[in-house]
Amino acid sequence: MDDPPAWIAEFTVTPRDFAAQLDAVVACGRTPVPVSELAGHLVHRTPLPPRPVVLTFDDGFADLPGPTAEALAARALPATAYLTTGALTSGPGPGSGPGSLLPPAPMMTLAQAAVLEGYGIEVGAHTVTHPQLDTLSAPALHRELRRSKSVLEDALGHEVAHLAYPHGYNSRAVRRAAEAAGYASAVAVRHALSSARDEPYRIARLIVRRIHTVADIESWMAGEGARGERVKVAPFPDSPATLGWRLYRGARARVRGPEFAG
Repeated sequence: MDDPPAWIAEFTVTPRDFAAQLDAVVACGRTPVPVSELAGHLVHRTPLPPRPVVLTFDDGFADLPGPTAEALAARALPATAYLTTGALTSGPGPGSGPGSLLPPAPMMTLAQAAVLEGYGIEVGAHTVTHPQLDTLSAPALHRELRRSKSVLEDALGHEVAHLAYPHGYNSRAVRRAAEAAGYASAVAVRHALSSARDEPYRIARLIVRRIHTVADIESWMAGEGARGERVKVAPFPDSPATLGWRLYRGARARVRGPEFAG
């Protein structure tokens, strides 16, 4: 969007910049694949094409089944979209659905999930309410994972096997729950490059922010850090800071209740 809501602005790019970034992905010579192909390689060692890259989109904003999907299709770029079912609207409207912790933003409808598949975009789940999953009770965690999966499966008429943790928040218990709920893979964030040794239920991703340039995208496609910065390669253990932040958020959630992951 050119003028996104303030709360999500950091994680959006303008349509012009998005087009330029996609052109950089095409020009780099990598082969885009949906996350299901990467997960198949990580679990079953099925072969991947040379120099693969996975493009993912979270939440389900209104542009996704329109200009975003059109820009991808125009370049023959497959992708994976993870949808927050409680935020999806029942029809055209200015804001997110009532069953989500996401702040107001223009969102797509649940019926448009099938439109995404028509453009070659694989659909995955991104929970119902977009909470910090690693702070939930076991029953609440299971509801978030299973309900979002079943809602999307009912809408699409087939299995939905892939998950994205809201804002990447996960833990060993969350990863076990994702597997138990029937997901074949789950992506975190980690702001790191994935690898052939990555964890199927904690696949690393790089975050595209509004500050990133085409040169940054080109560096990532070359397996380097943006602007010369060193970038980690997954898998790697959580840092003490990450573990401490998780404990703090868990204690806060016990007082305040479930909180938005963002």
